Amino acid sequence: MEDVYSAKDAQNYIDRINNLTPETQRKWGKMTVDQVLAHMNVPYSFIFEPEKQKKPGMIAKFLLKNFVKPKVVNNIPYKQSIPTSPVFIISDARNFEEEKKKLIGNIQRVQQLGREAFEGKENSSFGILTAQEWNNMLAKHLNHHLQQFGV
Repeated sequence: MEDVYSAKDAQNYIDRINNLTPETQRKWGKMTVDQVLAHMNVPYSFIFEPEKQKKPGMIAKFLLKNFVKPKVVNNIPYKQSIPTSPVFIISDARNFEEEKKKLIGNIQRVQQLGREAFEGKENSSFGILTAQEWNNMLAKHLNHHLQQFGV
């Protein structure tokens, strides 16, 4: 698994993203390339704009923490066409260049903050995570969707 805190691995993600164009076609799924870029930005909004996120209720948090979290933070890649949480669904058209720039900035910000900033950082859905769990979650999500678009 890549290390999102590594400058080399972060640059690899950026290079892959820079290979996308507004015309890049998906290999599976429903989202267009502009929508998937916006979708890939959602986890970063939970990190950098937590005040804008709706917090799950007690029952939802229990289910997320105990049943979803183990699948999200492990190092096993996602399968194609897995269900998408409603909060991650992007159904409207987005500005390709704006979403691409934002995603690259988010990747750079995580890398620059480093592993130490994420050790013990709380996730509103999953609770306290280790830096490695944050890494796995972010790396898996990026890889899944970049592979979806062949980059």
